[in-house]
Amino acid sequence: MPGAISALLGGLVNVTAGWVYAMMVSGSTAKSAGQTLRTLVRAEASKIALIVLQLWLVLTAYHDVVVTAFFAAFVISVLVFPMALLVRD
Repeated sequence: MPGAISALLGGLVNVTAGWVYAMMVSGSTAKSAGQTLRTLVRAEASKIALIVLQLWLVLTAYHDVVVTAFFAAFVISVLVFPMALLVRD
């Protein structure tokens, strides 16, 4: 069971960071290219900071973490998210 929980947490790290990124970008009222760029950079910085924070939090707080399952699920979620852009309807 700790392996399944570790994999779930590994996948959720990237999902929650992506959600925060999406909320920051969609909530923007940028009127110029410069403001849009600033919004994107801030959103990306927030996403990276949240990923680092969550990785640290899981690895320090969850003592039964299965590191292989955790990082495998994290890497898979990182790789799958950009692939969604390549899917055509």
